Amino acid sequence: MEGWQNHRDRDPSSSLWMRKLDITTLTGVPEEHIKTRKVRIFVPARNAMQSGVKNTQKWKMDFDTRERWENPLMGWASTADPLSNMVLMFSTKEDAIAFAEKNGWSYDITEKRVPKPRVKSYGANFSWDKRTRRSAK
Repeated sequence: MEGWQNHRDRDPSSSLWMRKLDITTLTGVPEEHIKTRKVRIFVPARNAMQSGVKNTQKWKMDFDTRERWENPLMGWASTADPLSNMVLMFSTKEDAIAFAEKNGWSYDITEKRVPKPRVKSYGANFSWDKRTRRSAK
């Protein structure tokens, strides 16, 4: 076994596992779903109906829409694209970018919008010089 080396004995900079890996040929997905595929990487907006921020902590990836048609029998929308309704979740933006590059997809990144905090004062609710103050009569 002279030609084989233990993985600990190898130089990490020259090993295969450190290089970027393109897995497009191994996935089994047809080429028409890989070559021209574009994905969007984003952080979903906070739900306006609730004050929680649960779904805004993860990065999501969704796929562009392909050809759709209306099913003549039932009137349902049909598509031949298996990835069109799939949404993937990642803990960081870098993980999502690495996954898109590994699969050979081009991507657009929509950065997270950070709201500017507003200065609010409880005493402003009772001020006399505001235009919004109404009498109780």
